[in-house]
Amino acid sequence: MKARPRNGAITAAGSPDQLRDRALELGLTNAEFDLICEKLGRRPNELELAIFSLLWSEHCGYKHSRRLLRRFPRASSRLVFGPGENAGAVDVGGGFVAAFKIESHNHPSAIEPFQGAATGVGGILRDVLALGARPIAVLDSLRFGEPDSARSRYLLDGVVRGIAHYGNAVGVPTVGGEIYFDRAYEQNCLVNAMCVGIARREQLVRSAAAGPGNRVLLLGALTGRDGIGGASVLASADLDESDTDKRPSVQIGDPFEEKKLIECCLELVERRLLVALQDLGAAGLSSSAAEMAAKGGVGIDIEVRRVPLREPEMEPFEIMISESQERMLCVVEPARVDEVTAICARHEVRATIVGQVTTTGQLRVFDNGRLVGEIPARLLVDECPTYELRGERPPRSLYPPPRPRLDAPADLRQQLLTLLGSPNLCSRLPVYEQYDWLVGSRTVLRPGEADAAVLLVDPEHDSRRAVAVATDGNGWRVAADPYRGSVEAVLECAANLACVGATPLGLTNCLNFGNPERPWAAWQLEHAVQGLADACRALGIPVVGGNVSLYNESERGPILPSPIVGMLGLVEDAANAPRAGFAREGDAIVLVGPGGRRSLAASELSRLRGEGLPEALAEFDPGDVIEVLARVRDAARQGILASAHDVAEGGLLVALAECALLGGLGAEVELDSAAEEELFGEGPGWFVVSGPRHAVAPLGQVIGVVGDERLRVRAGRESLDLALDEMRVAWSTPLAAALAGP
Repeated sequence: MKARPRNGAITAAGSPDQLRDRALELGLTNAEFDLICEKLGRRPNELELAIFSLLWSEHCGYKHSRRLLRRFPRASSRLVFGPGENAGAVDVGGGFVAAFKIESHNHPSAIEPFQGAATGVGGILRDVLALGARPIAVLDSLRFGEPDSARSRYLLDGVVRGIAHYGNAVGVPTVGGEIYFDRAYEQNCLVNAMCVGIARREQLVRSAAAGPGNRVLLLGALTGRDGIGGASVLASADLDESDTDKRPSVQIGDPFEEKKLIECCLELVERRLLVALQDLGAAGLSSSAAEMAAKGGVGIDIEVRRVPLREPEMEPFEIMISESQERMLCVVEPARVDEVTAICARHEVRATIVGQVTTTGQLRVFDNGRLVGEIPARLLVDECPTYELRGERPPRSLYPPPRPRLDAPADLRQQLLTLLGSPNLCSRLPVYEQYDWLVGSRTVLRPGEADAAVLLVDPEHDSRRAVAVATDGNGWRVAADPYRGSVEAVLECAANLACVGATPLGLTNCLNFGNPERPWAAWQLEHAVQGLADACRALGIPVVGGNVSLYNESERGPILPSPIVGMLGLVEDAANAPRAGFAREGDAIVLVGPGGRRSLAASELSRLRGEGLPEALAEFDPGDVIEVLARVRDAARQGILASAHDVAEGGLLVALAECALLGGLGAEVELDSAAEEELFGEGPGWFVVSGPRHAVAPLGQVIGVVGDERLRVRAGRESLDLALDEMRVAWSTPLAAALAGP
């Protein structure tokens, strides 16, 4: 690249055709290259072209989804920060706010599962930290191919170890999440990480730069070539059999460096020394500086030779787009720089002045004082071209039927044991036990103990107020019916929160889909977004932010359309939050629901039988479901429930078995019908709760009593009698075997 030192004007290196070819190589289109030239009034040089290719990528620019995301509700009396900040934040009372967000690290994890998952955790921690909130919990939603596949076992093992390595070392508990298996995820696993943080409201900080003349400081780790173009490039391209060649694009994490960075930034925020704070994620310095400038309506100058480097002789474009981890960018008034750097030194965190805020509105890049790049910040951040989706319903053959695992006909015993031992329903304890879920002393209910994690807001002064968090998403049901399947995902998450007595306050989502330029993927995405939006409006909660991950496909085909939702709610008294397992012998067992029959359409039983996608999911009234959620939530808040568990995948019999296994107590149950829809059907709004008969009977239909060490069910003319030990063997071994490797 060349520049004119006397007047600072930028000139492009190479012919117009060479630059256009380079733009195409970097993922831009001909039309986008022409638009860049038009907006700049000249051709970009290679550094500027590299920055545009990342900021205008799907991962950073949301080219195919931005218009759809405007459909999400954003208003709430509890909302403090919504979309546009690094994470969303809601008021949880007592002067505290909860910050939360979910993001994907799918493509890096498919290439290098350990580092991909580890840095996914590190990145989502910094999103919450950028608001000035202390990260207090991580949840992970994971998707893999069938566990009998060597590749899937390799990815599963690497991802779980990566999450455990980073979360345990950094000292943030992993308190929940979910794992599903389907061959559609064979090449493209999904790793979606959610983080929750707590802050006092008056200590929140924004990311908008302000104050011309203020200094821009880079905090944290050295900058290297690892992760150059990582998240932004990998997340905007299909994977193929040569994806291992892309390993240099996967970031490398250091949780101990992140721990120091977290404590340092929290002290700087507490002392109110920062004007603005931003994490360095996708596209590195380019993205963070441009976003801070655009949000504040100012410019930022960066001197690349001031950036501390891990590797010598890095080019300016490499320094600007490196995605090296454990770095934050902050704006500081000149008079406070010495105090900031002193605090950083005490925490052993590197702090370097790399630029300053200007009035130009430009992101300007200098190399030893020589201007080598100049782009309007708003052009990079706010004026990325967006595209209308042209959707068309996909053929059902897009997702072949699963391999049969259960022969028909089968008796109740065989059906239940097969379901309990299926990859999507078996115990997740072999994964949970690799995570530290207690560090921080906030965890009230451990993973697997309840349908949602419960964490104290202020454990030093208040043992009652808590937040509850859960994640959910069922790609198979969304593939069958993107709109209803997405509504169900939101209601299922709300049901998880209802089981612990939590009032939902907000939702974050990660939209994992295939190539949006294909009509069927566009159709799935549009209908799923509408379903999420309508469900959130029905619940009266805002979407506070999230992430979009598209192009999740390979030559073998696309993933299942997988909108993953994370929901946060408020628990007024954590002591009243019931567990999922039966708790006391003699308690009455009550089935609570909206009435009508559950359906086998796209159910786990139908999948085990090898049945393909149905034409649609069964209809339901969201209003009826929400009324049931409120009934269960209120009962849990009043402390009258000894246990509460929603009826989800596998249906009623699986829910009863899970309650027995989690509590170590059996049950005697009598049902009116042996119809498969009643026993194994699925649909939103159904719960199994237990407690004193006089207290829980008004909630629904009394179907049994807790006690003994067996699950005995009489359904019409059929009966089932299983020892807990026999169910536990079927339930506890499959995932442990998968984690054991080939």
